[in-house]
Amino acid sequence: MVDVSEQDQIAGLQEGNKVVFEWVYKLYFKSLYGYAFALLQTDFEAEEIVQKLFVAIWEKKETLQIQTSLKSYLYRSIHNACMNRIKHEKVKQQYTSHTTHVMKTVKPENPSQVTQYKELKTSLIKALEELPEQCRTVFQLSRFDGLKYKEIANQLGISEKTVENHMGKALKLMRVKLAEFLISIAVIIIHIKNSIS
Repeated sequence: MVDVSEQDQIAGLQEGNKVVFEWVYKLYFKSLYGYAFALLQTDFEAEEIVQKLFVAIWEKKETLQIQTSLKSYLYRSIHNACMNRIKHEKVKQQYTSHTTHVMKTVKPENPSQVTQYKELKTSLIKALEELPEQCRTVFQLSRFDGLKYKEIANQLGISEKTVENHMGKALKLMRVKLAEFLISIAVIIIHIKNSIS
């Protein structure tokens, strides 16, 4: 396999050639893992991201499009996946911090309320994680950072209509996922308003 050109390697991947796939995997795995680890600083996530990339390459081999060199394609894919993971974790931490603050604002009156608030917090975080990446970012910028749709559109380089669509999807999913907690959410809002006024 040493004398196989990069174009032949790409062609082999697209054709589902197992020998080529295994060779490319062995050739690039360690360096890609090292790159992912440098960005994420976690062993498990770095390995998971590299594994997912190769699984995706194999599963989508028929439609695999590599316009640049194979090496550039692999590194760019790992970089993008790591950046997405970092953004996701940042939003998740902000959301956790926000919901923790909200929970502290409300003083549960009995053990059943304490349990209910904990369940609500868990469900809020889970619902946020289920949002598509950009949809989640729009929701976070609107609800946590207090930005207007126009400001979000400018920051993300998308139209206000797209921002509006993302918010609609986010709110719809939140309503569905948190339906059983609507009363609890209403209580939280009332408590917050009372504490402000």
